[in-house]
Amino acid sequence: MTGSETLDTAVVGAGPYGLSVAAHAGARGSRTRVFGTPMRAWAEHMPVGMKLKSEPWASHLSDPRDRYTLKEYCRLNGLPYAHGVPTPVETFVAYGRWFQRQVVPELHETDVLRIDRDGRVFVLELADGSSVRARSVVLAAGFLPFPRFPEALAGFQAPRVLHSSVVNDLSGFRGKRVTVVGAGQAAIEIAVLLDETGADVTLVARTGALRWNSFPADLPSSLWERLRRPESGLGPGYYNKVLSDLPRLFRRLPRDYRLEVVRNTLGPEGSWWVRERFEKSFDTEHLRTSTHITAASAEPEGDGIRLELSDGRTLDADHVIAATGFEVDVRKLTMLSDGLRAQVRGLRGPYGPPELGAGFESSVRGLFIVGLASAATFGPSMRFVFGSAFAARRVAAGLPR
Repeated sequence: MTGSETLDTAVVGAGPYGLSVAAHAGARGSRTRVFGTPMRAWAEHMPVGMKLKSEPWASHLSDPRDRYTLKEYCRLNGLPYAHGVPTPVETFVAYGRWFQRQVVPELHETDVLRIDRDGRVFVLELADGSSVRARSVVLAAGFLPFPRFPEALAGFQAPRVLHSSVVNDLSGFRGKRVTVVGAGQAAIEIAVLLDETGADVTLVARTGALRWNSFPADLPSSLWERLRRPESGLGPGYYNKVLSDLPRLFRRLPRDYRLEVVRNTLGPEGSWWVRERFEKSFDTEHLRTSTHITAASAEPEGDGIRLELSDGRTLDADHVIAATGFEVDVRKLTMLSDGLRAQVRGLRGPYGPPELGAGFESSVRGLFIVGLASAATFGPSMRFVFGSAFAARRVAAGLPR
């Protein structure tokens, strides 16, 4: 591959959004190639043993004919697929890679190091030493560029302090003192998995009490039940239904209101299926919780770290895992050259989530941004696999071909 080759579209990222966009773009005649390792973030940046919080029917990647669904993959491989049966992340990774082989054959399994502009064409420098030119670029970078750390932990490096998005094989924490900071699904499930691995775990949560999703009711079967209690990719009820199914309407809402909705919708909660395991782990005395507490400050302690908590107590740990979510900011899109990144407008001017048009195009003509980074424009469904179908169709309609 050389710099003389010019694609219609380069998709940067081979997760659910990148693969879905490529499937739709290719079907519409756009000469498209995906760059990245299929499903790598899911395979290497989530704890082994984790399960998807979304229902299986809300976890499909999108192809134009809806043929290559998670349901079809599970049917072909004799795997469980049912409402109320959580999908193991390992199954989801295998499904995504199967999807790629079926509908996205044009994939170059290497990282993109830098994206710049040469006139009207983008130039991508690749980790294998080659480069490629493209008339348009779709950034499907997922969550990895945007980890959020509590202020008290911001100055620390791995392995003392780790974000939950880099935690994969937990076996190395066996026998270690590990503090998990957070109150959401990632924090709770990581704490449980650590306890089951043999670590000594403390969960520190600023909420007054941990919150839990309820066991999912049966899907509505009649028209009356669907009207009374509609289901959606974000959960039951009309509020979730509107956010899930009307992303174009969401984009027309005032900016500050959109940011507030994305920040507060589907806040920190543990899934119903992890609650029993959590309570069992809590009984072992190897997992403790400190709720309504934050880490006020931290300092090195030998090879570990000492936290001073907001209630005046101190807590020593070998490692701290910050399961404290993500904060989208255009300044974190470091694969873009300095000059190109400066042209990408954020919702707060030079910073904040990117400002996107109706087709996910940024302020840089030909540069599209999908996935988590688009949630402040199109709503909370873009934080989940469920949103990939809408994004793929909208983006593909505006790509060159």
